[in-house]
Amino acid sequence: MSVPVGMDDLTAWLRRFAEVVHERRDELTALDAAIGDADHGANLDRGMTAVVAALGEAPPADAAALLKKTGTTLVSKVGGASGPLFGTFFLRMAGAAGDGDLDDATVARALRAGLDGVVARGKAEAGDKTIVDALGPACDALDAAVAAGKPLADALAAAAEAAAQGRDATVPMVARKGRASYLGDRSAGHADPGATSVTMLVEAAAATLGRS
Repeated sequence: MSVPVGMDDLTAWLRRFAEVVHERRDELTALDAAIGDADHGANLDRGMTAVVAALGEAPPADAAALLKKTGTTLVSKVGGASGPLFGTFFLRMAGAAGDGDLDDATVARALRAGLDGVVARGKAEAGDKTIVDALGPACDALDAAVAAGKPLADALAAAAEAAAQGRDATVPMVARKGRASYLGDRSAGHADPGATSVTMLVEAAAATLGRS
């Protein structure tokens, strides 16, 4: 049976993600230090802290507004690549959320819209060693599970597993996008920071959505 995803659920998801990013910011920064600017953990932590504060100060009217507020806050508060990419992800989700609570199909459609936004913004595709390598498989797994009639919690668990597998698959890849691409073959041997953080995002969704 479908469990609609409402404001409280989405807020719980974002709070959970913010907590995990804060707890693991040094891990994300270490990954980024190996192949990037060494700022991914700090930037994303600052951004999600700002998101939680913004949602607390002025609670949005509905799910779409909440997702839009999250996106605009990340774009305005976070530097580097993570702000525009995660911000675009949530803004595109907001555009696909519609009115009221989200059913299973709408959750899947919104996440897919977020992926499409990230692809368009970053001009990346599978195999480039980016956020797309984890988010793409997550959306594919979610779509398949929802189409098969699985409960949202189970569908998101499958998505989280697929994201983790996608993250791990970035380790041997040679980066073709972003600052990591400047390293050439030296970018191999490290998990992509964006693929790692977006896996945390999907895992947070699996832990909070579809369970109320």
